[in-house]
Amino acid sequence: MSVLWTIADLIAATHGRPIGAMPAGITGISIDSRSINTGEAFFAIKGDRVDGHDFAGLAYANGAALLVVSEGKLPALGRLTAPILVVKEVLQALVDLGCAARDRSAAKVIAVTGSVGKTTTKEMLRHSLSACGSVHASAASFNNHWGVPLTLARMPENTTYGVFEIGMNHPDEIRPLVKMVRPHVALVTTIAAAHLGNFASLDEIALAKAEIFEGLAPGGHALLNRDNEQFDVLEQAARAAGVEHIHTFGADPRAEFRLIDYVAGQRSNVLWASIGGQTLEIPMGAPGRHIADNAVAVLGAAYLAGADIETVMKALATMQPEKGRGRRYRLAIDGGYFTLIDESYNANPASMRAAIALLRDTVPGEGGRRIAVLGDMLEMGEFSGQVHAELAAPLAEAGIDDVWIGGTEMAALRDALGEEARVEYRDDADGMQALVLQAVRPGDVLVVKSSKSTGFSRIVAALLDKHEAFPDTERAE
Repeated sequence: MSVLWTIADLIAATHGRPIGAMPAGITGISIDSRSINTGEAFFAIKGDRVDGHDFAGLAYANGAALLVVSEGKLPALGRLTAPILVVKEVLQALVDLGCAARDRSAAKVIAVTGSVGKTTTKEMLRHSLSACGSVHASAASFNNHWGVPLTLARMPENTTYGVFEIGMNHPDEIRPLVKMVRPHVALVTTIAAAHLGNFASLDEIALAKAEIFEGLAPGGHALLNRDNEQFDVLEQAARAAGVEHIHTFGADPRAEFRLIDYVAGQRSNVLWASIGGQTLEIPMGAPGRHIADNAVAVLGAAYLAGADIETVMKALATMQPEKGRGRRYRLAIDGGYFTLIDESYNANPASMRAAIALLRDTVPGEGGRRIAVLGDMLEMGEFSGQVHAELAAPLAEAGIDDVWIGGTEMAALRDALGEEARVEYRDDADGMQALVLQAVRPGDVLVVKSSKSTGFSRIVAALLDKHEAFPDTERAE
């Protein structure tokens, strides 16, 4: 494998003190002793639950070429004979290395934040820009105080495009992260009631997301959702941060990058969008109006980053949803099949509505039902009862009569649903899993949607384990 960092550059960036016979360089960076690859450097970060120093020996045994440890922890490592780079504090050393990676790179950098669609948009950018050059992007949802510097530090020097997801639960979290990333394009997907328990209003959430503008590279571009109710708040915040180039996307006629139309079909989905003065017809590999919204944002960001839009457009046609974020399965049952839409990764009111719309637009087989399998939305605070009960309206508007719900917070939705809906309620994911496995039948379409930690992903896993994939369907990894 190629060298990611020479040892000289690594020492200079982290201000480390080498002990032992140093390797010439390292091929990667890891903070997990279990998944480290041979030749990588292990950064022994102290987290909330575990301290990486406790696993330094395991990391070395698993192939680490170098251990990066804190000065104060060195005595506890005992007689470990591995090559060691001693730093004042490991997380800060990772931050310093990330900043050095950004300094040495000529990549066009795009940073993505927002209440909904961050990871999907980031993955769409990764996929589509890969057709235009080498892309380095955040793994999974590495969007916090350790995920962002880790992603930066892993960025190869010859990267063409860097794509970074930046998240937050509280104010003042995005600000230090974006100042490391220094994007050329800062994209805010939308503002919605995610983490509402930590904020007094959607405007407060918008202002926290707007911290992303403070780290823009000189001459950089802000890309905002013209359809969102908090657009004015974001635009004012961008101007206050000194951003000169403010662009918009959305279905609003005033949007610079405009969604003209979207048509969902059983086997294909088509988006029409105006990008850079051209009207484009784009077959979409991933279904859903919310995906079309994200695609227009992706096209806008790619245009602002100087990518070839025709190439990006063709790549979008081959984009498929990720596991937990809208991936579909056709699963065999009793001589037929049912359709499973896996939206189990996370949930908030906006993404719940998007999942309900996706279910609405999916046609069941003969005799089948559209079934919403919904679990609690977490981090809603004092607004929890209200936002769960408010899901009754979009379910009714979408004509979803079969609503299977589980979890303490979802009791509010159970109570809000009218008698015309066929409601099944269970206390938790385990109870819901038993129901789903027993009650699903040929022709059904199920969407499974909940906050990640409720365990509703186990329902998806159980269905995939019990039922064989129907021909021309992919199985979960």
